[in-house]
Parts: sequence; structure tokens; C-alpha cells
Amino acid sequence: MGTMRSLRFISAEALVSHPQVARQSLDSVAHNLYPLLFKASYLLEQAEVTRTVLGRWPLEEFRLGALLGPSADHPQDLRDRACRACLEALVRGLADHVLQDRSRRRLRVADLTGIRDVQVQRCPCGRALGKWGRTRLLARTCCELQAEPLAAGRPVEVLADLFVTEGNFEAVVQALRPAGPAPLRMHCPSFRADSLSPSQLLHVLRLAGPGALRKLEVVHNVRLHAGHVHQLLAQVGFPRLASLTLPTKAFDAPPACASTPGGEDRLLASIARELSKMTQLTDLSVAFSRLTGKIPTLLGPLQTPLRVLDLANCALNHADMAFLADSAHAAHLEVLDLSGHNLVSLFPSTFFRLLGQAARTLRILTLEECGIVDSHVGMLILGLSPCHQLRQLKFLGNPLSARALRRLFAALSELPELRCIEFPVPKDCYPEGAAYPQDELAMSKFDQQKYDEISEELRAVLLRADREDIQVSTPLFGSFDPDIQETSNELGAFLLQAFKNALENFSRALRQIE
Repeated sequence: MGTMRSLRFISAEALVSHPQVARQSLDSVAHNLYPLLFKASYLLEQAEVTRTVLGRWPLEEFRLGALLGPSADHPQDLRDRACRACLEALVRGLADHVLQDRSRRRLRVADLTGIRDVQVQRCPCGRALGKWGRTRLLARTCCELQAEPLAAGRPVEVLADLFVTEGNFEAVVQALRPAGPAPLRMHCPSFRADSLSPSQLLHVLRLAGPGALRKLEVVHNVRLHAGHVHQLLAQVGFPRLASLTLPTKAFDAPPACASTPGGEDRLLASIARELSKMTQLTDLSVAFSRLTGKIPTLLGPLQTPLRVLDLANCALNHADMAFLADSAHAAHLEVLDLSGHNLVSLFPSTFFRLLGQAARTLRILTLEECGIVDSHVGMLILGLSPCHQLRQLKFLGNPLSARALRRLFAALSELPELRCIEFPVPKDCYPEGAAYPQDELAMSKFDQQKYDEISEELRAVLLRADREDIQVSTPLFGSFDPDIQETSNELGAFLLQAFKNALENFSRALRQIE
């Protein structure tokens, strides 16, 4: 790695490499060198030094993302190192800092955001502390400090991206709502929730400072219906929210609503009104909600054009597609997911009109399981050719032959910014005459040797066009998701419990019939 480190940074590394000496001589180190000592200790995984540096931090602000990012002294970016040893030491150092004598406490803001969670940890220990683990660690530390008798003084504001599930819910609630004086005050710019009940979600979000929240992700196992969504937006309110992700079926009508005529439409219109009050909203993900014919109602009132829109598997119809193509959003879209819709066979003119409108801004396009077949490739090439900003194209699960893929790849090689293609297993790799498989298990049973040959041919198409900068792959079981990876055990337990409850209800119903 040819990074040019400054003499100052080399000196910081040398000092940090001798933890004993480093900790004894910290008091005589100039204040403006502390950021270098912190990065050097993080780089070399000298956790004890990290803890001491934080404990004695002489500046008013500590911003983790900025400290780990590239700088003139050390150009390497360490923000993708969620190193467990270093992060635990950092939080312990924060606790040390607020427990010391008031005259020594300088810190006012500790911003712990800016870490990127990646699949392969590049820190020496190779052990990561993901977003959920960081949330639990910080919440527990806040709770422990609440029990300490403290010297008076201003609390340190701690900014952190929170990831809350049933497993760390209690600690987070206690940390956000201290009974008495708390030396660390948790604030969250972004909040992710999974495996919580709707009432738990509402409760913790009310405490989390919704007025300052920028990003809210409610995923997978939070069972919301449209009534809950309306309650969340109307009663809690998120005036500064820029990004909103809602779970599967979040727009299904609540039981009470389904029986009243026109009730469902009124509820959707009032959700749209609440969304329109969020004047900074640019990202909206509502995949796997049945929104047939409802897109004009939902997106029409929005005050700002969306940059990110995920409508995968929302059962869109012609009216929805026509609205999207002609809306103010189209010309601003950077990330678009329309997976699970037969776009080219059902809505060719509106889909290609939408692509044309978005061509100048679109960076990431996902069209998985869109029924794209060989005869559609010509139209698709025409539709994509003006998309000069496109960086990623994902179209798994479309029954295309090797021949059609070669033709498509030749056209894609002309998109100057393209860096990543996720392509489907070619039709040729499944038994002849068999239907193209739709589920993951059946999809994974293909002729591997044939697949390897075809994927080599496709790489050769790119190489001939001098485009070895484009990564190609077929991630059959989805791309890496660090948050799901980290909480998979808890998710499993949650799903088992849901299954068990369903079985008990079923057997109770059977007994009643008998």
C-alpha cells in the first residue's frame, strides 16, 4: 500500500507502539497531535492507548469519521474498520473522560457515526463490532454511568447510528430516557429497527429525538400496517428526515379500515400528507407493499423530488408507471429499484420514458425478476444507452440466454461510469425446455461448468472493449448485508416464535371446530 505518511504520523506510530511510554507521556503532547495519536492507535490496534487518548481528549469535539478518514498526514481511509477491540476501547475511554475531575473535562460532542460495515474486516484482529453491537455497547455504557455519583458539569452529546431490536431495546430506552443527570447523552442521526412490536417502535422513536432524525429504516420483522405508519408519521413526526425505509406490507389496510368503504384510500392520502410535510425527504423505500394504482396518491403530494426510490415487488400498474415517468421525481432519480414487475412486456413505453427522464442522474438501477427475455434486449440497450452516469446494473432472475447477455454486455461496455454488473444465471445452464426457476433453491441448481464458460465469455466481451474496471457477478443469495448478518440469530428466534404462535392459533381453531 503506497500511502505517503507524514513524519508527524510516523512519530505518532512510533510512540503508540510503546503503550506504556505513550500513556505516561500523553500529558506533555501538544493538543493538536491527539487526532494523529488516535488514528495511529486505531491503525495499530493499540486498544489501551486508544482508551487513554479518549480519556484525556483535550479538544471540545471528537468526530470518529473525520479522524479515521484520509488526511494529509495519513492518506489511508480506516472508516471501513469496525474493529471490535478499538471501538470497545474508544467507548471505555469516553466513560473514563466523563468520570474524571471536572477541570480536566473538555469534550462536548463525541460523533461516533461514519463507520462503514463491510464483509471483510481489514483490521489486524479481524473481529468486527457491527452497528447492533455498537448500539448495545453504547447504551449499556450510558446506563452504567447513570448509576455513578457524578461531579456536576455539562453532559457529553454522543451522536450514534442506532440499530435497535428486541435484544437491546431495554438498554436503549434507558439510555435515551435517563431518570437523573446523565454524563453521556445519546442522540441519533440514523435509526434502524428490526424485531420490535409496533408499540415498542413508537415508544423508542419518541425518545430518540425524532426532530433531528435524518434516516429511519424499519425492516423485516416489524409488523406494521398502514394504520401504524400513519400513527408513526402523524404522532411522532420527523421534520428533518431525508431517508425512509418501511417494511414488507406496511401499506396493507388495518383490519378496521378494510371494512369501511373508501377508508383505505383516505388512510393512504393522509399518510401521503404526512410525507409531504417532510421537506427534506429524498430517499423512499417501500418494497413488497401492494401499491397497485396508489403511486400517484402516495408520491403526488411530496414537496421534494426523490433521488432514491425502491418500489420492488409493489404490483405496480400502468397508471403508476405513467405517473412515475411524467413526475418531477423522474429527472432526479439516482437509485431506482423496480424489481418484480414485467416492465418491458407490460409497460414498454412508460418504462422507457422513465429511463429517458432519469438518464442524466441514474447511478444504480435494479431490475431483478422483471421477466426480461432475449427479445427485449434490443429495446433495453436503446433504453440504457443514454444513462451515462450509471455505475451499477443489477438484473438477476431474468431468463436470458448467453447470446443475449453477450449482446447486452457489448452495449453496456460503452457506459463510461459503469463499474458493477449483477447478471442472471444464463438460461443455457438449466435443463433444455424447463421453465426458468423462480425460487432461490431451484435457481441454485444449475450447470456450474457451463456457467463458468459463459461468464468467462462475458468477461472477454468487456476486456475486448478495454473495460476490466467493470466487476461482474451473480450473487444468487443476495448481496452482503452486515446488519442482517449480525442479528441473524435473533431474527431466527423471532421467526420461530411467530411460527409457533401461528401453530398455536391454528390448533386452537381446530379444537373449537371439534
